[in-house]
Amino acid sequence: MSDNLKPIYSLSICGRLTLELHSLNNEGGEGNQTMTRTVAVVDTAGNVHKVNAISGDMFKHIQAEHFYLLARENKMPLCKGCETFRADRILGDAEFLKDLPDTDSAAITNLLKKCALEDTEGTLIARGARSIPRKSVAEFSWVVGLPDKVRTESYFHVRYAQERGGEDVSQPIFHRPASSGVYASVANFELARIGFNDVSQTYAIADDERLRRHQTFLRSVLYTYVEPAGAMRNTQNPHILNFEGVVTASYGVLPAPTISPLADDYKEQVQAVARALDGDGKLEVHTFANTAEFAAVMQKIIQETKPYQLFAQGG
Repeated sequence: MSDNLKPIYSLSICGRLTLELHSLNNEGGEGNQTMTRTVAVVDTAGNVHKVNAISGDMFKHIQAEHFYLLARENKMPLCKGCETFRADRILGDAEFLKDLPDTDSAAITNLLKKCALEDTEGTLIARGARSIPRKSVAEFSWVVGLPDKVRTESYFHVRYAQERGGEDVSQPIFHRPASSGVYASVANFELARIGFNDVSQTYAIADDERLRRHQTFLRSVLYTYVEPAGAMRNTQNPHILNFEGVVTASYGVLPAPTISPLADDYKEQVQAVARALDGDGKLEVHTFANTAEFAAVMQKIIQETKPYQLFAQGG
């Protein structure tokens, strides 16, 4: 691993994402009406608001899919289940399960060597009475609409029927939602844990492979905010108007602070918390005003950092 790269312990992203006319967050239907997801949030004055929201599961899935595509492109190790992005992932690898070691520590070591996707995204090895968890490196919050700055409306559609005569020909009608607004997003990434066995407290893969996974993982995070996936993108691909916020990088064993962008002064609070936590220059706070500046910040971090090594002098 290059000595010119700065070891980064963790990274946080807090930002406001403006999406127009999207339908990323449908949760089902009633009759011919598609329903969108709403949640309750409380503002700093204690007032409760019902707002449109996209679950963190959705953004985690988006990021994992970008990582998968990059991993396949770069010929990184993947288990049989992850080679085709199956939902059961490592549980779809019969060879791995057949030779599952007796201890959890050895099972996690084999998992980390076997699959880059399971390393970064986490999994649960459930086999008989055994249950062995691998915690994800990525943590995504709900992407939640700001009160009074998000709106959902329902639009009438009809499926066209070429022949409209006769009793057997139907032309079904349905109602589909479209949401527009400013959404608060918070994410945290434990980059020092890439390749790290949480049971044995040791690294299971070589430094060069950790660097490769680190750079691929950060690139997948960048792509998540550039191309968010979700429901109905074939006809309601969202207009991404803007993404503004703050990226905080931690270069020592201390947390990269997060403040919810539901608060109007979240950037100033993140900067103030970083100053309070850090007296040695181990926290760097990068603000960005739009998606282009966010991409530039992330590219610089990808090119200039390597994953921190726990319990090693200087990371």
